[in-house]
Amino acid sequence: MGDQVTVDSKDDPTSTRGPRVAAARAALGPVGVVLPVSFTGQPAVSAQRAAVVQLEQAGYRTAWTNEVVGGKDALVHASILLGATRHLVLGTSIANIWARSPQTLHAAAAQLAEAYPGRFVLGVGVGYPDQAAAVGRAYGSPLATLRDHLGRMDAPTQPPAPEAPYPRIVAANGPRMLALAAELSDGALPAGMPEAYTAYARKVLGPDRLLAVGLSVVPGDDPEQTRAAARQMATALLSRPSYAAVAAKLGLPGAGADPAAPDDALVDALVAHGGPDAIAAAARRHLAAGADHVLLLPQPGEEYAAAVDTLAALAPALADLA
Repeated sequence: MGDQVTVDSKDDPTSTRGPRVAAARAALGPVGVVLPVSFTGQPAVSAQRAAVVQLEQAGYRTAWTNEVVGGKDALVHASILLGATRHLVLGTSIANIWARSPQTLHAAAAQLAEAYPGRFVLGVGVGYPDQAAAVGRAYGSPLATLRDHLGRMDAPTQPPAPEAPYPRIVAANGPRMLALAAELSDGALPAGMPEAYTAYARKVLGPDRLLAVGLSVVPGDDPEQTRAAARQMATALLSRPSYAAVAAKLGLPGAGADPAAPDDALVDALVAHGGPDAIAAAARRHLAAGADHVLLLPQPGEEYAAAVDTLAALAPALADLA
């Protein structure tokens, strides 16, 4: 990505955000992949290392890892995978605020940025009430909770965290979270939303914030199978009341109907499905709507190696996106 940008992350003056965001845009590239997610177990570390090497060799410049509370630490995972690759950028989508203290999150991110300059992006989010309950905390107001967490990340510590720059972006699937992301971070990371939301997010963030967008994908050659799987993903998304409310406000076709039975138009708006060209076309629409970077989100629960193979096979169709 070039020379490391010198940033005092404690003061974070507005004048430094532009170079940091510009460097992140150049490093991430237009399309990356979210590593396959399992909630029942993790593949061996050797398999995960092999997966990111395979994805890097396929042509991807960025991979993202998720986090739950317990069983997996996204920052440790990123460290392992950064060490296994030569140039791949690793991002968290997202680092859950309930998994560690704000100062510890910043210190871990800064250490990764120091060790791998230009190769780490911190996506941070408030998660869900059950995750807060798992650590004995009250979820409270998501907006106020995340505002407090972001504000305390740069509090002084002994010893101090490394003064190493890294982009800090916020999971934001609603207008108030987008406004918070614009105010207190380098950008936003909405996920599972249509390109209409991407265009809206860009307007809220303005031109000088990073916008990374999670695109749910079901690759495959059988139209009936891929649409059926896409419908399952869309139904899961719409089962969240806050998500369904945003979809309705965007005026998506069928968004006000039964969320358990989304029609074809709504499924198509929420989940990219089909062959490589169809996935590439969906990513291109989000880029045209204002995204700097599109994360391909595979179906949770797929067999790890097979899902990685599928993502790698998509890479040639995505190579010309810019």
